[in-house]
Amino acid sequence: MKGGRVLALLVGLVGGIAGPARAAGDAGQQAEIAAGEYVARAADCSACHTLPGGKPFAGGLTFHLPMGTIRASNITPDPKAGIGLYSEAEFARALRQGIRRDGATLYPAMPYPSYAHLTDADVHALYVYFMKGVAPVATPVAPNDIVWPLSMRWPLVAWRMMFAPSGAQGVRSFADPQLARGAYLVEGPGHCGACHTPRGVAMQEKALTAADGPLYLSGGSAVDGWNPVSLRGEEREGLGRWSEEDIVTFLRTGRVMHAAAFGGMTDAIRHGTQHLSDDDLHAIAHYLKSLPPVHPQARAWQYDETTGRSLHAGDLSARGARAYVDSCAACHRTDGRGYPTTFPPLAGNPVVMDASATSLIRIVLTGSVLRATHQAPSAFVMPGFAARMDDRAVADVVSFIRLSWGNDVPQVSAAEVAAVRRSLKDGGGAPPARQPLN
Repeated sequence: MKGGRVLALLVGLVGGIAGPARAAGDAGQQAEIAAGEYVARAADCSACHTLPGGKPFAGGLTFHLPMGTIRASNITPDPKAGIGLYSEAEFARALRQGIRRDGATLYPAMPYPSYAHLTDADVHALYVYFMKGVAPVATPVAPNDIVWPLSMRWPLVAWRMMFAPSGAQGVRSFADPQLARGAYLVEGPGHCGACHTPRGVAMQEKALTAADGPLYLSGGSAVDGWNPVSLRGEEREGLGRWSEEDIVTFLRTGRVMHAAAFGGMTDAIRHGTQHLSDDDLHAIAHYLKSLPPVHPQARAWQYDETTGRSLHAGDLSARGARAYVDSCAACHRTDGRGYPTTFPPLAGNPVVMDASATSLIRIVLTGSVLRATHQAPSAFVMPGFAARMDDRAVADVVSFIRLSWGNDVPQVSAAEVAAVRRSLKDGGGAPPARQPLN
């Protein structure tokens, strides 16, 4: 009995020492997991690697690109179907250099040219999060369906050497700490340039940071049925008329007085930016507002009342006017001003005035959903008109919108509408390409 009491006392003493130490270790790991989850939000990982209604990060989402079909991979810590066997060094190499554990090069749909800017601390936090904070899922993802010879991975080594950073880039130097933080978030984990920067013939981004020249964030190429607009200071098709607070509100809610989120940006907000801190959202806005327009002498947009007055007076003689009044004016109004934060304005909308009408055509054909966010919990749905309008009718109403209220941008042909409609039938109606890790 006496020996038992001594043993119990010793066990109690050991437990009293190890208990707090273990608790402190657990708390430290939980802090790292939380930090990694925040970086994953900033990097928008879930939008690509989680199927709607599926298990987190189990992959399987299909993306239709010019080269074929790519399926987002399983990035849970499962050792067979996922990335459970990756060491931290291998994980970092995949993120920053686009090299898988087996040495093969990742398709550049995964934004490793941007992730090269991730700091060591953020890479470590991500690794801890995915290995310790994400549940493993043993479900394998179906193979990609890419036409030969584009399916061969060895040429990607040359692509990577020509167009991607060779290693970790770190944080660029700025005198203003807020500007430095904004640049890091946009150019690094946020990988905004992957969509909003034009691409070359080899599908490479023509600029990876603002230091590479004015093409950075000057508007992307339509490879997924949407045409990302400029995030620079253009008055008409960019953010020139937006304040920093407008940008913060848009990233938090997806809706402001000027426009509303659509396409891939809805996922970027839902999975990513709405979860960022106020300080980080303001840093992003501060950085974006620092980017000058590509063409500073371009004319500014000014509202023109002519169309609104004509429609209000019952004059429907303009091509597309009757279709607009019948199908669009109830929400977007005859004056084109809409009901901002509910139904976006068409007058002065950067998407409407973009040089490419692809996004506007697609919205008319397929409709759109203004999704709910934490701070804007109501969702609003615009129906699609593909079944009700032929190509000529869609071209007429889109042209009417692009010519009215001071927008004054080129008209759209029925052939352009037919091309967008064909792309939707061929798979372009799938979720937009949000850079999966393959």
